Amino acid sequence: MAKALIGHLNSDLRDPRLAIENARLRTRVRELENLVLRLSEENDRLVAARAAELLEVAPLQEMQPA
Repeated sequence: MAKALIGHLNSDLRDPRLAIENARLRTRVRELENLVLRLSEENDRLVAARAAELLEVAPLQEMQPA
């Protein structure tokens, strides 16, 4: 896969503009990955809190036959 990625880039890897752009994009990807992780953890925490809240408010009731 690395060969495919490098082959996709301009063949002149000495161009400093490309290096700067690649570094910027890598940084942005890292930021977005961290954001996804943080939001996922926050979502899990909120779901658990809501489930606990629902169990406290309305304990499970037995179903009655019709």
